[in-house]
Amino acid sequence: MKNRVVNNASWIIASRIIQALLSLVISMLTARYLGPSEYGLINYAASMVAFVVPIMHLGINSVLVQEIIKNPNEESTYVGTATGLSMFSAILCMIGITGFVSIINKGEKDTIIVCVLYSILLIFQSFEMLQYWFQAKYLSKYTSIVALVAYVIVSMYKIYLLATNKSVYWFALSNAIDYLVIAIGTYSVFHKFTNQKLHFSIKVAKKLLNVGKYYILSDLMVTVFGQTDRIMLKAMVNNEATGYYSAAITCAGITQFVFGAILDSARPAILENKGINEEKYERNMSCLYGIVIYLSLLQSIFMTILSSIIIQILYGNAYDPAISALKIIVWYTTFSYLGAARNIWILGEEKQRYLIPINFMGAVANIFLNLVFIPIWGINGAAFASLITQIFTNIVTGFILSEIRKTNFLMLRGLSPKFMIRTIKSLLN
Repeated sequence: MKNRVVNNASWIIASRIIQALLSLVISMLTARYLGPSEYGLINYAASMVAFVVPIMHLGINSVLVQEIIKNPNEESTYVGTATGLSMFSAILCMIGITGFVSIINKGEKDTIIVCVLYSILLIFQSFEMLQYWFQAKYLSKYTSIVALVAYVIVSMYKIYLLATNKSVYWFALSNAIDYLVIAIGTYSVFHKFTNQKLHFSIKVAKKLLNVGKYYILSDLMVTVFGQTDRIMLKAMVNNEATGYYSAAITCAGITQFVFGAILDSARPAILENKGINEEKYERNMSCLYGIVIYLSLLQSIFMTILSSIIIQILYGNAYDPAISALKIIVWYTTFSYLGAARNIWILGEEKQRYLIPINFMGAVANIFLNLVFIPIWGINGAAFASLITQIFTNIVTGFILSEIRKTNFLMLRGLSPKFMIRTIKSLLN
C-alpha cells in the first residue's frame, strides 16, 4: 500500500513540477504583457467561474473515489453517470454566469465577454470526473502525463498569443483549450485501460446526488471565502488591485501541486483502512496532517523572507504592491491545506453534514472581514481577511463542534516532532 501511494504521488509531483515551472514563466510573461488592469480582469473572470465549479461538480467529486472503491463492478457506470451529471450542470452554470455578469457588470463589454469566454472551460472540465477512477486505482501517473501534455500545448498557444500581440479575449479562451485536451486524453487512456464505454444510470445518479449533496453547499461556501476577496476588490477598489492581489495568490500557490499530489494519493489509502484497521487509519491521518503542516510552514517562512525578490523576478516593478500582500497570504496556505486533509477524515467518518455549518460560518466571516478590512488596508486587508477565515474555519471550528473534535487531536498528534520523525523513518525504510 505504502509503495503504491509513494509511487502514485511521485508521478503526480514530477508532472506538476514541470507544469508549475511552465506556469510561472507563462504567468509572468502574461501578467507583464496584459498589465495589472487586464490581468486583474482575467482573474476576476476566473473567480466568477470558480464560484460555480462546486455547483457543476454537485459534490460528486468529493465522494466518487469512495464509491468506485465500494462498487468495483460498476465503475464505468459510476464514472459515466458522474460525468453526465457534471456536464449538464456545467451548461446551466455557463448560462448563469452570462446572465449574472450581464447584470452586475452592465455596460462593461470587456468584462462580460472575458467572463463568457472563460466559462467555456466548464463544459470540458466536467470530464474531470474520469480522473477519480485513476486515483482509486493508484494510476494517477497517466492523468498527470495527459495534464502535462495539455499544459505544454496551451503554453505554446499562449506564447503565440504574446508574440502576435493578441487581445485579452484570446487569453480568456486558453483555459478552455487546456481542459479540452485533458478531456480527450483522459478519456482515451480510460478507455484503453478498461475497454469499457461510459454508462449513465438514473439509479446511480440519485445515489451520487444523495451522497454528494452535503458537499455542494459546503464547497460553494469554501469558494466564497476563496474567491470573494478578488471580486470585492474589483467592486470596492479597481481592476489593478485585483491584479496585484492575484499575483500574490499565484506566488503563494506555487507549490500547491505538491500538496495536491500528497492529498490525492493519500485519500484512497486512508479510506481503504477505515473499518478494517482503525489504528492504522488514524495513524495515517495524523501522518498526513503532519506532512501538510511542516511542508506548508517551511514554504511560508521561505516566501515571507523572499517575497520581494519573488515578486520582482516574476512580475517586475509594476506589481510591487503585491509584495506586502504575499507576506500575509502565504501563511493561510497552511490552514487551507489542513482543511483539505480534514475533508478526507470527514468523508471516512461519514460526517459530511457538518461541512455545511463549518463552511457557512467561514463564508460569512470572510465577507464580513473583507467589508471591514478592504476599505482600511486595501489588498492587505483582503489578505488578512483570508488568513483569519482559514484559521477560524479549519482549526477553531474543530474545537467548537464536538462531533469533529477528534480530528483536531489527530492533527495535534501529527504536529508532534517525535511522531513525524517516526513517520519519516518508516517512509525511508
